[in-house]
Amino acid sequence: METTITATELARSLSDILSRVRYKGETFIVERHGEHVATLAPPASAKRMTWGEFLEMMKELPPAGPDFADDLEMIQASQQPAEMPRWGC
Repeated sequence: METTITATELARSLSDILSRVRYKGETFIVERHGEHVATLAPPASAKRMTWGEFLEMMKELPPAGPDFADDLEMIQASQQPAEMPRWGC
């Protein structure tokens, strides 16, 4: 999906625009005085995967071994308890 924006819109919303490029894979055409001056797009190396592709990939993995649950319990036991955030205190 390509969206055309002005350089002024880009300057005012840079963080939001970059987040949309990074996390949603959007592409933006930046114009100044009606002239195309730049394109913001995800890097070519950023391969996106659909849920269907992810599920197919997971089917290809070997099943977890018999000690997998024990390993997870050991990892969890070694972690420090997380502190609850103190909102508004």
